[in-house]
Amino acid sequence: MLDRFITPVIKPMLKPLVLLLDKKQVQPDQLTLVGFIVGMMAVPFLALQLWYAALFFIVFNRVLDGLDGALARHQNHTTAAGGYLDICLDFLFYAAIPLGFALANPNENALAAAVLLTVFIGTGSSFLAFAIPAEKLHLPRPQFAHKSFYFLNGLTEGTETIAFFVAFCLWPTYFPELAYTFAFLGTITIFTRIHGGYNTLKNHLAVQSSASEVNANHPPVEDSKA
Repeated sequence: MLDRFITPVIKPMLKPLVLLLDKKQVQPDQLTLVGFIVGMMAVPFLALQLWYAALFFIVFNRVLDGLDGALARHQNHTTAAGGYLDICLDFLFYAAIPLGFALANPNENALAAAVLLTVFIGTGSSFLAFAIPAEKLHLPRPQFAHKSFYFLNGLTEGTETIAFFVAFCLWPTYFPELAYTFAFLGTITIFTRIHGGYNTLKNHLAVQSSASEVNANHPPVEDSKA
């Protein structure tokens, strides 16, 4: 929900780092891989209940995640392969954070982590599944034109996810309550994305079908001068 407002604010802040990385001839995909490794470093620290160390790696991961896309756009090197790699590693990172809290305190956190992971599957699959027919049908994407794949908006997006991850680390004893709250908001996102995606595709196909019928009933008039 907040991504569309946060992204324009963050992009100018990343510009100096993007110019430096480009000067060093760093490639976007290299940055994506390094960011993933950095993010996964949070898991053992979570398991050891070293919350602030884990928070450092979570935030560092998100900074690198913002930089790889910005660097790709700066180098005019946005590719489907890069976008695919980025989203795959992002989802692995997102799933690893609840796992880390479950490892830290299985008795208190495991069920809440499992519920949250289930919701993550729903929120992720609901917009990734939409991206396939959206790409095929060439649907417009004005709000996320810089992305390499199609997004469906939702109540919980990247900004909200990181906000909750930060809250998990700052108040780890309240992880179950925070996780259930986030899972509830994520469930709303799943419903709205499935509902919105289904109707968007259905209406688009209906318009296409109607246009085809009009063209079939009114064939083009041949030029009599030919």
